[in-house]
Amino acid sequence: MKRLLALAPALTLTAGPALAHLDPTEHGSFVAGVSHPVFGADHILAMVAVGLWAVTMAGRSNDRRALAALPVAFVGAMAAGFLLAMAGVGLPFVEPMILASVLVLGGLCALALHLPLMTAAGLTALFGLFHGHAHGAELGSAEALPYLAGFALATTLLHAAGVLGGLGIAQRAPFVTRALGGLVALAGSALIIAS
Repeated sequence: MKRLLALAPALTLTAGPALAHLDPTEHGSFVAGVSHPVFGADHILAMVAVGLWAVTMAGRSNDRRALAALPVAFVGAMAAGFLLAMAGVGLPFVEPMILASVLVLGGLCALALHLPLMTAAGLTALFGLFHGHAHGAELGSAEALPYLAGFALATTLLHAAGVLGGLGIAQRAPFVTRALGGLVALAGSALIIAS
């Protein structure tokens, strides 16, 4: 199990853009909510990067609160962004901010940048807001609450994979966690160039 979790961040790079999203109106709202972050390369990379950065933050500061604070900030803000979209409130630059989140979160992990916990949680929440808005904007006629529950669950599991995988790696070779962050940032750059 530890080996599988350690490989989880690297496996995120295998997600194909052709499997990006199930149409919520065709595939059921909960299943579409779960599948959206799991099959979208931009989402899976950003969410695993949150977990990896939380590990590097906790390691640099000996403050394990980052392990929960960053994922909780992301998921909470993602739900808020979802609700904003459902209420018809638009956000500018949603897709560019989602792509930027992959690059920035991966880069923060690669650099092992230590920010004050509230600043790091705020930055993570900012990116979560845009990810959530994208989910809510594409919902269509599917039921909102099951869809929200599905993608919140999948996001939480991806964060957990990043945290647990990062913790497993950091105990043996902390530089590998940073290297994985660098790979996420490179993948983010490739997604930006491809868009």
